Amino acid sequence: MTDYILSIDQGTSSTRAIVFDHSGSIVSTGQLEHEQIFPRAGWLEHDPNEIWNNTREVIGQALSKADITRHNIAAIGITNQRETTVVWDRTTGEPVYNAIVWQDTRTQSIVDRLADGDLDRYRESCGLPLATYFSGTKLAWILENVDGVRERADRGELMFGTTDTWVLWNLTGGVKGGVHVTDVTNASRTMFMDLKTLSWNESTLADFGVPASMLPEIRSSSEVYGTASASSLLRETPIAGILGDQQAATFGQAAFDRGETKNTYGTGNFLIFNTGEEIVRSKNGLLTTLGYQLGDAKPHYALEGSIAVTGSLVQWLRDNLGILSKSSDVEKLAKTVDDNGGVYFVPAFSGLFAPYWRSDARGALVGMTRFVNKGHIARAALEATAFQTREVLDAVNADSGVDLAELKVDGGMIANETLMQFQADILGVPVVRPVVAETTALGAAYAAGLAVGYWSGLDELRANWKEQKRWEPSMAPEERDRRIRLWKKAVTRTFDWIDDDTP
Repeated sequence: MTDYILSIDQGTSSTRAIVFDHSGSIVSTGQLEHEQIFPRAGWLEHDPNEIWNNTREVIGQALSKADITRHNIAAIGITNQRETTVVWDRTTGEPVYNAIVWQDTRTQSIVDRLADGDLDRYRESCGLPLATYFSGTKLAWILENVDGVRERADRGELMFGTTDTWVLWNLTGGVKGGVHVTDVTNASRTMFMDLKTLSWNESTLADFGVPASMLPEIRSSSEVYGTASASSLLRETPIAGILGDQQAATFGQAAFDRGETKNTYGTGNFLIFNTGEEIVRSKNGLLTTLGYQLGDAKPHYALEGSIAVTGSLVQWLRDNLGILSKSSDVEKLAKTVDDNGGVYFVPAFSGLFAPYWRSDARGALVGMTRFVNKGHIARAALEATAFQTREVLDAVNADSGVDLAELKVDGGMIANETLMQFQADILGVPVVRPVVAETTALGAAYAAGLAVGYWSGLDELRANWKEQKRWEPSMAPEERDRRIRLWKKAVTRTFDWIDDDTP
């Protein structure tokens, strides 16, 4: 057996390559951050070329640290920031514009125009409300606003993809025969894929003004799409797994079956509830999405609660306010005070996602007095993550009719034990951290490894999952209820902030 699987994790703030062994343990990692580009309020972009260059470099870092070569790698998996949109020239390989990031809100006018008063116009087909979050309106914006792009697209000269497709196309040769493919999980975040047929919806494409020739082929999450090009350090290695980052984290948590759940704490927070082979329509502000599909097997669906700003709020405290020198200092600062001092921080920087879907909301820091210091603000920022997760979990419980007994967690923020304890307290159920916290990259590795026979099946992957730590709730129920009430009161203060003349 070839020794390892390599996973490429193209995230919102950085790109990583992680080498995993057969037990699902991390052997080595390479990581590089990329620039966050803010052209104006509400806009966020990435440079696609920087992302691709970083991808190549982190692959080299990971191989070098493990002292291995391509001959030791059985397959490559890819996971990615899902809705972030790239358009490039199929002949030159050059992007026509920066990647528009999932948090970007510039497309609100396109949302309003397409909705015409009905944000659920396409929900029956794609499972999603009309929102700036998803790729469809971002692609429409590029077609409508970048000079010459509409004409080039109509002539069949341009390609669209989320960053999984961009990385895959380049890794398999780019202009010299790159594979233009995405998987069902990423396709389900565009608004263009029909949940039942797993194919592009021609009627929706027509409404958005998107030529079908731009779109990648939709494939399963676990199959061989192609091999790395001759110019790659991984040349001839099969690329055999693609999952959007939150679905990948669910897969990495071994939440393969109906009723199993995970919550990822990253740039944003994303709670996914596996609904098995059933498409469940949310009545409580959740998204209906693809969970995964293994080869020719039937797809698994999921309900998702998406929260736009959690870990990025800590970055904001660091970069915009300067009260942290590095993100990891937030826990130490929060522990300088006993509580939040009456402060509640609602980080509606991109509006509010689940369960509210209020694009007119903007961030608010409420309950301020002269007593409050930066420690209280740091604690309120951490608590905002836990409160938002509680609201999403309440929606999952309502839609599923089953109260969750415990919450499996993953992502960068779960190293923060103060946050994890508060999360257990505000949920009233245990919070469980696995031994391997990098479940996003692990899920993509699992999908790739299954496709090439590196792992025998889902039972073998379940056996890999191990609990590392558990936090039990200790807050009194009446105190929990009081804090949730005040949080909800704070959330209402963010509504209706956007007017026609708001920048």
